[in-house]
Amino acid sequence: MEVPIEGRITLAVVLRFVDVATDALAEAREEIDALNVYPVPDGDTGTNMYLTVSAARDAVRALTDQDPEVDLGTALEAFGRGALLGARGNSGVILSEMLRAIARQIARAGADDHTAAVMADALVNAADASYAAVGTPVEGTILTVSRAAGEAAARVAAAPGARARDVFVAAAAAAREALARTPDLLPVLRDAGVVDAGGRGLSVILDAAETVLTGRRPTPVTSPLGSRHIPVPIPAIQGDLTPDGPAYEVMYLLDADDAEVPRLRETLAGLGDSLVVVGGDGLWNVHVHVDDVGAAIEAGIEAGRPHRVRVTHFAEQVEAAGVRVSERAGRRVIAVAAGPGLASLFEEAGAVVVVGGPGQRPSTGQLLEAITACGAAEVVVLPNDADSVRVAEIAARTAEADLGESIRVAVIPTHAQVTGLAAIAVHEPGRAFDQDILEMTATARHARQGAVTIAAKQAMTMGGPCEPGDVLGVIAGDFAVVGDDLFVVATDVLDRLLGSGGELVTIVGGADDTDGALATRCAAYVEERHPAVDVVVYDGGQPRYPLLMSAE
Repeated sequence: MEVPIEGRITLAVVLRFVDVATDALAEAREEIDALNVYPVPDGDTGTNMYLTVSAARDAVRALTDQDPEVDLGTALEAFGRGALLGARGNSGVILSEMLRAIARQIARAGADDHTAAVMADALVNAADASYAAVGTPVEGTILTVSRAAGEAAARVAAAPGARARDVFVAAAAAAREALARTPDLLPVLRDAGVVDAGGRGLSVILDAAETVLTGRRPTPVTSPLGSRHIPVPIPAIQGDLTPDGPAYEVMYLLDADDAEVPRLRETLAGLGDSLVVVGGDGLWNVHVHVDDVGAAIEAGIEAGRPHRVRVTHFAEQVEAAGVRVSERAGRRVIAVAAGPGLASLFEEAGAVVVVGGPGQRPSTGQLLEAITACGAAEVVVLPNDADSVRVAEIAARTAEADLGESIRVAVIPTHAQVTGLAAIAVHEPGRAFDQDILEMTATARHARQGAVTIAAKQAMTMGGPCEPGDVLGVIAGDFAVVGDDLFVVATDVLDRLLGSGGELVTIVGGADDTDGALATRCAAYVEERHPAVDVVVYDGGQPRYPLLMSAE
């Protein structure tokens, strides 16, 4: 592995870290899920931490894909916001606050600040943020591991000549040592024979940072009963599932003035436990375990506007695997739609729609939720965007790992909205699953796709140099035509798409083509110049692209 040259933390290093950390959590997810016995044995800590980091990665990747020259501070802001919005579960919400604290510290570092000191301060701040986020801090958890990592980082950074890699090597080692001691601090872990699940997830992330900076992959901590980390099923670890403990996990995002949050914390603390409230600047992520779900949500309403509310009944969650197996049936298509008109087209074709597209690409968690919530035993995912294919594949693998033989998920690598439309047009639920996937995939691959958009900045393209405001013609994902007239560029693209023949052209008007004049004019052009070709026109409502086009 290529190791970054010592110096300031760069965007390239951040991007490599988020990829390595996400992949490492994906690999360790099932192991961490099996560890979880505190605060409730719900078996999803690894999944929640993975989805949290994955959401942060998706957010920063979407930004850098849109603007490869984006500055580090803006990218870190997107990373932190992505973590906040995508945080799941108790450990995921705590982790999101830690990641945001690290991102803020790196972003505000000056050119003269020593990188080792900056990173040590970031880890110390992350530990402080983790304790501050929790209503009632408990040692022997992710909090203990984070504090140990921060303290070790600070000690190393104070030594003359310390480097960022030295800081993370020490922090990762201290985290592993603290993780190994968690059973000594929390009897429920000792009785179950496991280390703390949240602490193990944090250790995976710090190990990923060490790997990025040194090229080495540390040896993970094993639990007291061996390397598989499988907890012993004993009655003593029922925790919140006992009649005396809260029965529900409530989570929501909250738009609220920061001044309202102390009162919200106080109210929720009186309703239940495992309280975590993180965020700031008007946006918060709230997590609590309660018996009175309505009261927890009403507290949010009093403070501001709750949205993306999620309620989980712990007893049902423990038995969910069997229920989900028995209830899943049929086949559904999950389609990412970039505009309201496109969403309607996919819905009319029977798909479950996830809102997405350039600038608002869906996260792994959103696609995973759509896959698992649709209730089907066979699921086809149409990401309809080249940069969303990998996210969809991760969501598909996660769903199959969670639900086992009760579900099959196939991702058709549709790189554009129009190829997704072509694929769903030949979808046939009555066919065998593999045959349906084969037909949809072949149709999507044979659909030649193009588009027109407006250049936002100066750049060099395959079609030559462009200036802000120029019209760009896109063919198969590349900027192949540069001009100054939408119709002229669009017809050039259409002629190129039909250069090797075709029977059907699909034209999708965007949000900027409000009356459909451009799409209609282009359709008339095809009918005149290519009379043997059928043309269909749709109002897609997608942003940024006045026209999407395909030829089949």
